[in-house]
Amino acid sequence: MRARVLVRPKEGILDPQGQTVERALKALGFAGVRNVHVGRMIELELDDPQRLPEMCNRLLANPLIEDWEIEYGDGAGMTTEGAGAAANERAGAEEVRGAG
Repeated sequence: MRARVLVRPKEGILDPQGQTVERALKALGFAGVRNVHVGRMIELELDDPQRLPEMCNRLLANPLIEDWEIEYGDGAGMTTEGAGAAANERAGAEEVRGAG
């Protein structure tokens, strides 16, 4: 199964990269930009998608300072999951987000 893991700083955690991007956008004349956060995306294929939340908590994200979100599928029909919240079905997508 194909999956994407989106990792971003937790709310309230200092994000120096996001702050730098925000300042640079303003310096380039892009007004009205605020609250910029920079994260990362990890794409992988795996046989057992049940293990991916554990992978996120143990290696792919730092649960002390980062939240994560998993998207399963092949693009258009992606399903989203993460730890720390209940499943939420909306428009055919299941969403759960990870928080340490």
